[in-house]
Amino acid sequence: MEADKQLIAAIAAVTGGDGILTGEATATFCKDWRGRYAGNALAVVFPSDTQQVSAVVKMCAENKVAIVPQGGNTSLCGASVPLSDGSKQIIINLSRMNRICGVDALNYTMTVEAGCKLAALYEAAEQQDRLFPLGLTAIAPHCEIGGNLSTNAGGIGVLRYGSARDLVLGLEVVLPDGRIWNGLRSLRKDNTGYDLKHLFIGAEGTLGIITAAVLKLYPRPKSMATACIAVRDPAAAVALLSHLRATCGDKISGFEIISRSCLDLVFRHIADTHEPFTGKHEWIVIAKLADVLPAPLDTALCDALKSFGSGILEFDIAADESKAERWWKLRKNIAEAQKAEGISIKHDVSVPISSVAEFIAQASTALRNTYPSIRIVAFGHIGDGNIHYNISMLDASKNAAFIEQQERGVNRIVYEVVARLNGSISAEHGLGQLKREEIAHYKSALELELMRKIKQTLDPNGLMNPEKVI
Repeated sequence: MEADKQLIAAIAAVTGGDGILTGEATATFCKDWRGRYAGNALAVVFPSDTQQVSAVVKMCAENKVAIVPQGGNTSLCGASVPLSDGSKQIIINLSRMNRICGVDALNYTMTVEAGCKLAALYEAAEQQDRLFPLGLTAIAPHCEIGGNLSTNAGGIGVLRYGSARDLVLGLEVVLPDGRIWNGLRSLRKDNTGYDLKHLFIGAEGTLGIITAAVLKLYPRPKSMATACIAVRDPAAAVALLSHLRATCGDKISGFEIISRSCLDLVFRHIADTHEPFTGKHEWIVIAKLADVLPAPLDTALCDALKSFGSGILEFDIAADESKAERWWKLRKNIAEAQKAEGISIKHDVSVPISSVAEFIAQASTALRNTYPSIRIVAFGHIGDGNIHYNISMLDASKNAAFIEQQERGVNRIVYEVVARLNGSISAEHGLGQLKREEIAHYKSALELELMRKIKQTLDPNGLMNPEKVI
């Protein structure tokens, strides 16, 4: 249509010819990382600064064209790609906005643009002898901080440092009408009314586009110790976490559980991976201690594990960083190994830490009673109650048919167990397209009403990442 051509030409005049893609060139950006969701966009726009984002959003608002904010496009729930319903949508990809605006080592803060890759933030903090602790695994080389904040990403460091929400002091956001809210404050205390930044963190781009942020930094650890621990079962792992917290305090910076099915997939699909012990175990835990003091932590970790009791079958403590990294490679590559095996029904759920073992037992029993030939891949951040709990057929050739026919039934079994245990059906991946309808069963009518009213207030025309979240 002529109006579409005029809009694209107007956007190109703002961003420059190299700042916009149209036609077949948009395909890569219209499909999600998992290969599950794909849509169509009039264009993919690459603004180079906040003013350009604002100008493009204003033009889209005036022309009633929907906007899909996008960073590294590593969403696991379809939030970062356009819909496939034929509606007019433009992707605003922030990858060119990748400047680290400043590191304030005395204030322990870093101000960054939304397109900065997470790995670049780690490096910038380390250069100032600081730590940015948002510890993601499989997608870390690709994801960008704007997307991390938009989904309130978690990762392996939540136990000690909190999720993305806990690591933000200020935001800059382009609102759905194109206005710019500059909330880039680096204050620890600012009790002057509603804390607006928390509306946009975790909103998956449905309320505005995060363009920059002030992030918290921490002292960089000077000593670390990592243990690989074979445990009897998830209940023993939960008890061990409680024991380590009592004996090692805040030095615990990671506590991850991995099931045998995960390990088998990693050994099958990921090169240079090996059993951590001579024998095979059904469950292992990788635990990490870190401290700003240079004193060795190996002895303290060893003493804590020895004093735990019968729930530990065997353990090993890394004497060097390369050995610890080999263990972490097992954890970090589970998602990649699953992807190589084929699609699966993924669940990113959380329950109170004390209920993790109960969740795994109840959900596994209910699922196997209904679907005897399934594989259950369970792993994750037991330190904060977040378990990644994925279902597929043991025979990969039967996967596609099983998922097409049974996904709703599998989800309902898992989510009902989560609900009984007062948990959440999305711990860190968000809702996106995947769980948009499902959440209506597990949030109260009042919660949903309040969310819709906030959406209506900020985005009355429903143009900002439509059909995502709510």
